[in-house]
Amino acid sequence: MKIQNNSVVGLTYELKVSKTEDEIESAPFSVEVRDEEDPFYFLFGQSGLPEKFEELLAGQKQGEEFSFTLTVEEAYGEADDELILNLPKSQFSGEQGFNKEMLEEGNFLPLMDENGYPMQAKILKDLGEELLLDFNHPLVGFDLHFDGKVIEVREATKEELDHGHVHGEHGEHD
Repeated sequence: MKIQNNSVVGLTYELKVSKTEDEIESAPFSVEVRDEEDPFYFLFGQSGLPEKFEELLAGQKQGEEFSFTLTVEEAYGEADDELILNLPKSQFSGEQGFNKEMLEEGNFLPLMDENGYPMQAKILKDLGEELLLDFNHPLVGFDLHFDGKVIEVREATKEELDHGHVHGEHGEHD
């Protein structure tokens, strides 16, 4: 089966990122490896991943290897200053499941948006009573270099399509 809309796709890959500043590109450095022990599964066409990522995988079959780069514009774009906010520390209390160690600069806070979807914010600075948080995607401003292999392609079940995500061993358990 070829990768197409509404198929479940399993990948192994190494993701490297690079940044271009003043027309000089940094050497790509590895930020994530998904191997046979921890493959990445997603519902093609409903993944929320960059459109170009899915476009470059479309039509591939199980066992095929891939290697491509997404530019900043094709990936997550540039940082949006409007997504950097000061929020009161009181919103991140023990009652909400946060602890002091979680609120240290540089950490990513696991959060939920108003619709209950998981998101994260990076703590840029502890301002005493407030935290300066960056809600931009962690990969904004980077070119993304993928090298990997398609390890599975199958039809999504009706339940997976209804819920919009993969179920079972490599997905969410509902």
